[in-house]
Amino acid sequence: MLPLADFTVVDFSQFLSGPLAGLRLADLGARVIKIERPVTGDICRHMYTSDTVLNGMSTVFHAINRNKESVALDVKDEADRQVIWDLIKKADVVMHNFRPGVMERLGFDYAAVRAINPDVVYGEISGYGDKGPWSKNPGQDLLLQSLTGMTWLSGDADHGPVPMGLSIVDMFAGMNLCSALLACLYRRAIQHVGALVQISMLDSAVDIQFEAVTTYFRDGRQLPERTRVSNAHAYLAAPYGIYKTQDGFLALAMGSIPLLGRLLSCAPLENFSDGEQAFRQRSDIKAILSEHLATSTTAHWLSILEAADIWCADVLDWNRLTAHDGFNVLDMVQRVYMEDGFGYDTTRCPIRIDGERLKAERGSPRLGEHTEQIKKELYG
Repeated sequence: MLPLADFTVVDFSQFLSGPLAGLRLADLGARVIKIERPVTGDICRHMYTSDTVLNGMSTVFHAINRNKESVALDVKDEADRQVIWDLIKKADVVMHNFRPGVMERLGFDYAAVRAINPDVVYGEISGYGDKGPWSKNPGQDLLLQSLTGMTWLSGDADHGPVPMGLSIVDMFAGMNLCSALLACLYRRAIQHVGALVQISMLDSAVDIQFEAVTTYFRDGRQLPERTRVSNAHAYLAAPYGIYKTQDGFLALAMGSIPLLGRLLSCAPLENFSDGEQAFRQRSDIKAILSEHLATSTTAHWLSILEAADIWCADVLDWNRLTAHDGFNVLDMVQRVYMEDGFGYDTTRCPIRIDGERLKAERGSPRLGEHTEQIKKELYG
């Protein structure tokens, strides 16, 4: 039996951060019931991130809302509000990711929910918390990356700010919420008390950068400096980076510069020492490496470096990754099915419990698919 079997989550959240937390709870066995607006539903149903459509809706919605149930209820309609309250009475977790003040206006804030369900674990994600000059601003991933200095860590020195190519702040905020909800459910099982869990995307975006921010404070508030060539980490010495080869790319992590010079038959590298010089002159070192590695193939360099236990890797795209045995042994892709039989491939939960991979064949719900079923459960 999955760890969260028999737990019920009433989820008002939309877009990515809240639904990601709900997805992980569902994969761990919880029954996750999405409260959606009639007709339009979760805005993410119509938020197209590419020209790929799955069964008439956004691919993003399908990916992040599989294994859940949907009820279409109007929070302004008294009969529908009563259904929501009756669901909340039975819920172990209630969660949302609206801006501060929205749930208070709707009447489903923590104080109101706790009044009828004292042991509830109530979770919320905001963009910037409920105080401060940004609190009413939209909590959108690119905006959070931009405000928190994250865009000055990727790309080379002359590239300007470079955002991460994933909604990384949404993802970390969602996982922070999931972790905190699980901790509070554990405490509730022992102490029989509920909790209010509050996560902000701003907190999460800063926390992601804990390594760099700690270095910044220790370094006298010196801003991080990216290398001119093959930057991959603003605070790590050469050779750390990705380099063009004759037929592809090669990733190099930490390693001794003189040793690399000998292994690669690159004499200029032997003039550099490890430690401070490898950091202070990392752009010069990387420029030499870039020119030298371009003279032969990725496979050639890997055959030399891997034999010497140097930390290195080929740089794969998704076509090559998904064809590789190293990926296929993970069994990370699963096919899930919607109510109408439509099937699509997506990722599985990355967690294993007692050696078992957590898979669930249920795809994303049709808007309001479970409304009547849940009403029947509530009222007979």
